[in-house]
Amino acid sequence: MNKLHAAITGVGAYVPGYILTNEEISKMVDTTDEWIMTRIGIKERRILNTPDSGTSDLGSKAVEDLLRKTNTKPEEIDLLICTTVTPDMQFPATANIISDKVGIKNAFSFDLNAGCSGFLFGLATASKYVESGQYKKVVLVGADKMSSIVDYTDRSVCPIFGDGAGAVLLEPTMENVGIIDTILRTDGFGRIHLHQKAGGSVKPASHQTVDAREHFIYQEGQPVFKYAVKGMADISEEILTKNGLDHNSLDWLVPHQANLRIINATAERMKLDKEKVMINIEKYGNTTDGTLPLLLWEWEKKLKKGDNLILSTFGAGFTWGAIYLKWAYNS
Repeated sequence: MNKLHAAITGVGAYVPGYILTNEEISKMVDTTDEWIMTRIGIKERRILNTPDSGTSDLGSKAVEDLLRKTNTKPEEIDLLICTTVTPDMQFPATANIISDKVGIKNAFSFDLNAGCSGFLFGLATASKYVESGQYKKVVLVGADKMSSIVDYTDRSVCPIFGDGAGAVLLEPTMENVGIIDTILRTDGFGRIHLHQKAGGSVKPASHQTVDAREHFIYQEGQPVFKYAVKGMADISEEILTKNGLDHNSLDWLVPHQANLRIINATAERMKLDKEKVMINIEKYGNTTDGTLPLLLWEWEKKLKKGDNLILSTFGAGFTWGAIYLKWAYNS
């Protein structure tokens, strides 16, 4: 008996027009284009610098692009999930705001936060709603305005992040395509190495927290890099082996775009040729929840129905995971 699968049937995206280059970064902090490219692999990143604009503006434009490309009406959507670490506000959920902005009225919506692993965790979550048989059209949008929490006086952090959003449509299918397997992991000890110190219920915003610059990303680079390299490589190899795949039968690795060295280490562990690894970190940087859907959006025309893809990520928490999916359509 065939199993009901959740398949990605369309991809949309949006990146802001303003490009922040390494040359501009080097005027803000003591760094160089060579240092950033060598250590991280980023040349430029997109920044949402329009006044009074936030994550929902990025996300709504990505969803509008998705609906247009898939010829889907807003009223057809059953559920919208937004994965983000930079919500418009503490409440309501950014997913609610996106739904309102794009005219989705017949669905429920909520946010999901798993750091840079958010989109992957969201994809696993959204797929279960589809596989239940109750929901026919589910939108998953990964969006972050990382520039809103980046300290542009911190040379260890400010070159890394950019703003952007991507969205996918998930629909049920009885064909052997879609999400096949998922492995997700969390180890909460990692929270000490990567977090935002203030703004939550433990340390609410105050004059003191603002003056101490505690509403920006705090990252201890070395331990994060160490665990990210091991986490992404291990989990990618694990799901590859579990599903009887190897470097020959895998068509694409879709890795989180945090650091080019982490991506290369993961690909080397899997014995993959560079031509099978999706990489766009050089021009977008780390858009957190936007990285994976932006890759799928950019490579969409190269993907063929039945292609074997592994999506892999690592993020704050620590959170990490991998999803094996078979691509469901030809562009």
